[in-house]
Amino acid sequence: MAGLDFSPTDPVEIVVPTDSGLRSRPGLRVRRCRILPGEAVVIRGLRATSVPRAIRDLSLRLAPVEVLVAMDMALHKKLAGRTALGGGKLRRLAALAAPAESPMETRLRWLLIQRGLPRPEVQVNLGDHKNRIGRADLYYPAARLILEYDGSNHRDRLVEDNRRQNLLLSAGFQLLRFTAGDIYNEPDVVEAQVRRALARA
Repeated sequence: MAGLDFSPTDPVEIVVPTDSGLRSRPGLRVRRCRILPGEAVVIRGLRATSVPRAIRDLSLRLAPVEVLVAMDMALHKKLAGRTALGGGKLRRLAALAAPAESPMETRLRWLLIQRGLPRPEVQVNLGDHKNRIGRADLYYPAARLILEYDGSNHRDRLVEDNRRQNLLLSAGFQLLRFTAGDIYNEPDVVEAQVRRALARA
């Protein structure tokens, strides 16, 4: 799934039924296992595992945050419901899943949750039925605190984002913006800034 961090030198791993004749080779790792009838789907004429099964398979080799990225993506694209994603050992992780629009929004939310901060709401429309001010990536309603992840496309939308930010600040919202560098390199700073903003409310 897009947004997961794989090195281009990592072999592609595929899951095949136990009776498949396909074998591993350089660049391709084949894993055989039992695939139940409901776990296989056909997409554009090719057989694939269903989204819930694919997420279970990912959970065997990826960090929990990356599995949550996949779950969030599935919810955002309406490929599966939360209950379908969260069987067995994945139930607690699926309870955190939300329709985030980018993997980094998920990683920011994960950072906050792992540091004991309250779980923010995801992709919240702000304003009333007459005046929609904007949508928050992450939002703490009690503190009127908006958290935004600024990816590389932020530069392309700078004027639009600045106008929206001015409207939000004028309407009495708090706003914090973070980048990948903040999330990966300065998690303590991210935590401290969010804690201070929540405490101010």
